[in-house]
Amino acid sequence: MEQLLTGLHQFHSQVFRREKEFFAKLANGQSPSALFISCSDSRVDPSIITQAGLGELFVMRNAGNIVPCYGASNGGEPATIEFAVAALGVSDIVVCGHSGCGAIQAMLAPEKLETLPLVKGWLQHAEATRRIMLENYPNLKGEAQLETAVCEHVLVQIEHLQTHPAVAVKLQRGELTLHAWVYQMKTGEVWAYSSDDGKFLSLTNLPGEEAGKRKVSNPRQARKK
Repeated sequence: MEQLLTGLHQFHSQVFRREKEFFAKLANGQSPSALFISCSDSRVDPSIITQAGLGELFVMRNAGNIVPCYGASNGGEPATIEFAVAALGVSDIVVCGHSGCGAIQAMLAPEKLETLPLVKGWLQHAEATRRIMLENYPNLKGEAQLETAVCEHVLVQIEHLQTHPAVAVKLQRGELTLHAWVYQMKTGEVWAYSSDDGKFLSLTNLPGEEAGKRKVSNPRQARKK
C-alpha cells in the first residue's frame, strides 16, 4: 500500500499538474474507440500492451476474460458491453486472452476448485470451452493443452458477444468489428485470429496497416476449414 500511495502522490503532483488541460478535457466526456475485454490477471494491462492513452479504451476485466451469453448472467458484463456499443459507439471489440491463464487452468481441472465455490460457479460460463477441449483435443496435455484452450476460449467469447442485441445490431450494419487476441507474456507478442486463414497469427510481426485488417467475421465457420 505504501508504494501505491507514493505513486498516487507522484501522479497528482507531477503528471496531473503537467497535463492539467488534457485531464480537464477528459473530465468533460469520453469517446473510446474500442471495448477491450481482458483477464483480471495483474500481469496483463490493456493500456500497456496497446500503448493506448487515457480515454482511448473502454476496459472490461474479469477472471478468464469471460463474456457470458446474453441473459446468462446478472453481473456487470452485459451492461458494460451494451453501454460501450450502444451509448459510447465503439467501433471495435477486442477479446484478449493470455498465456498461462489461471482461470483457464482451473476450467480444465474443476475438481480443484472445491474451496473456491464462487470461482467454480463463474467458470460455468466457460463450459463450452471445456467441452471443446474434452471432445476435440482429448490427446493434448500440459502446456500444449493450455495454449490451445486459451485460444479456443477467446473464440468462444467472440461467439458469445454475438448473442448480445447491441452487438448483433451493429455487426449487421457493418459498424462493429470483433477481434480475438492472445497475449504471450514471455515474448510480448500478441496473436490475432484471422478468419481468412482460420488460425492465430502474430500481430506484432505484421505491418501496422495489415495488422489492422485482422478480424473475426464468423469464427465458428472459419474453424471448420
